Amino acid sequence: MAVQEASYLSIKAELDQANVTLIAVSKTKPNEDIEALYQLGQRAFGENYVQELVDKQASLPKDIQWHFIGHLQSNKVKYIAPFVHLIHAVDSLKLLTEINKQAQKSGRVISCLLQMHIATEETKFGMDATELEEALVASIHLPFISIKGLMGMASFSDNQDQIRNEFKLLHKHFNNLQMKQGAPFNILSMGMSGDYKMAIEEGSTMVRIGSLLFGARNYESK
Repeated sequence: MAVQEASYLSIKAELDQANVTLIAVSKTKPNEDIEALYQLGQRAFGENYVQELVDKQASLPKDIQWHFIGHLQSNKVKYIAPFVHLIHAVDSLKLLTEINKQAQKSGRVISCLLQMHIATEETKFGMDATELEEALVASIHLPFISIKGLMGMASFSDNQDQIRNEFKLLHKHFNNLQMKQGAPFNILSMGMSGDYKMAIEEGSTMVRIGSLLFGARNYESK
């Protein structure tokens, strides 16, 4: 079995104690691996590819909470709108507006996180502080989306101080916006396999972990 059962149970216990939600990043992983973690009690899984997510949702247990954690193109929102539990990486008002449109068609309210750009790499997606504020103001007129908090990805770097400072920045913006938004705005999604411990120290309430649970990813089929 490819799933790292001992690692999962250890990480889950650690996160439960810290009151942090675990998203098991299952992109490129076969259904059998997801089912193995499901049997251990895991219900929240994260996917990066729309078609892969659609296929998995159709064939796996219906009580799985599917999180879309990758860069989402507006023209693909309609495929996941009927079932997605949380969209992590809303990086523009245009995308937020399309999610609202497709949520209305599906007769449901879709929960979203706004992605803030905190990394040094220009290739990382996300909004700046001004764009975040504008999206939140605009969301008042988008009744079929519910903004639950912020998401961010730190720089791909060995510089631990830099990564910590980026997490601190995101947490600062999260706190400022939470005071304005109130109770529903309570998720700060930051931290992955390599930096989740630091992210938790800096205030993360949700981490996205893949390789520590499933082993190295296989991208040959992509």
